[in-house]
Amino acid sequence: MNLSAYQKRYILPSIFQAFPTVIAAQSTRLGGVSAAPYTSLNLGLHTNDQLQSVQQNRALFFSDLGFTEAATAGGFQVHQDQIKIVDKPGQVTGYDAFITQQKGILLSVTIADCTPILLYDPTQKVIAAIHAGWKGTRDHIVDKTLQKMIHTFGTMASDCYAYIGACIDECTFEVDADVADHFATDYKRWDAKLNKYFVDLKQANKDQLLLHGIPAGQIEISPYSTVSHNQYFFSHRKEQGQTGRMLAVIGIK
Repeated sequence: MNLSAYQKRYILPSIFQAFPTVIAAQSTRLGGVSAAPYTSLNLGLHTNDQLQSVQQNRALFFSDLGFTEAATAGGFQVHQDQIKIVDKPGQVTGYDAFITQQKGILLSVTIADCTPILLYDPTQKVIAAIHAGWKGTRDHIVDKTLQKMIHTFGTMASDCYAYIGACIDECTFEVDADVADHFATDYKRWDAKLNKYFVDLKQANKDQLLLHGIPAGQIEISPYSTVSHNQYFFSHRKEQGQTGRMLAVIGIK
């Protein structure tokens, strides 16, 4: 993997590059101040890292993007399907997706293996940030977020652009039947040698976008894996829970 095409602290999705007022990024674990096991750009407010280090890391990351902590909206996610319409910055608990039409607010979701999805409707000028772990994917949080954009702001799915970010990939998301049974055959494979299933969260979320009407050419999927590329990204599974957190963010200047 080569991150030379990107800034050290973040990846810039190419799908939004045609919209100069849109700021969208996914952080890496590089370029921060945290010590092991949170080395080094830990942005997670709800970890056991030193709070001062996390705050310094967040200031570095937001400054890179031209925002401040005070302009950020996000919160502690609970792996469910609740969606919040955001009208002001701030941290809340209990939501795994955020939508706004307000300029100057940077929506954020926290990740360390789960799938981040960023959406932009250039017609209605609406953005969304979604955290989709396997439970959120199972519960169709992407589909529900698009429905809320449609009903609240008049979004048409065919107008939207989407980014599915770096997360645990199909090659490394090894699960038992208690998880695999929630997914259609298209999104899982059985490995008889390991006696395990492997689930593809990226494809499952992409198909929710496609089924809702977003054209395939308006969807970008990150080729990176939090597990396979653990030197660049935090992975809760790879690091057995002792790790930092990344952010996926989107805002309109």
